[in-house]
Amino acid sequence: MSKAAEFEPLDVAVLTVSDTRTRAEDTSGDYLAQALAAAGHRLAARELVPDDVYRIRAVVSQWIADPAVQVVLVTGGTGFSGRDSTPEALLPLFDKVVEGFGELFRHLSLAEIGTATLQSRAVAGLANRTAIFCLPGSTGACRLAWERILAPQLDARTAPCNFVQHLRRGESR
Repeated sequence: MSKAAEFEPLDVAVLTVSDTRTRAEDTSGDYLAQALAAAGHRLAARELVPDDVYRIRAVVSQWIADPAVQVVLVTGGTGFSGRDSTPEALLPLFDKVVEGFGELFRHLSLAEIGTATLQSRAVAGLANRTAIFCLPGSTGACRLAWERILAPQLDARTAPCNFVQHLRRGESR
């Protein structure tokens, strides 16, 4: 008889990408930090950087290389404005793209924002046994992604599969 999975707290870093928000105004980053802690995970790091490909890539690259970070949540920079560059910054870092993440996010957000969901370039991937999820900058979008996708997928008890098994360091790939 197999043992039922137990909850495994993960170490999660939160990055807010914004040219206009300060840390005091970062409601999306605040929401993600509070939600992950309420779920039993640990906030490993938190940063806010301007929407600049190289600054985004530098912070996330550092976290990917850090064995103390298992998940990176990025909020902001996923739209179509001239400075939105989160996907361009992070797609080159992914070992594997989680193709269904953006599709599922847009499907779920259709009920909330209608066809405006087409303008979300939410993406996700795995790099060095670190899961990276890039979310829109609105707090509502972060809430939707956390509650409907991320919280279940970052919980080892979610069957038939979840991301936790892919984030364990020291195991063979």
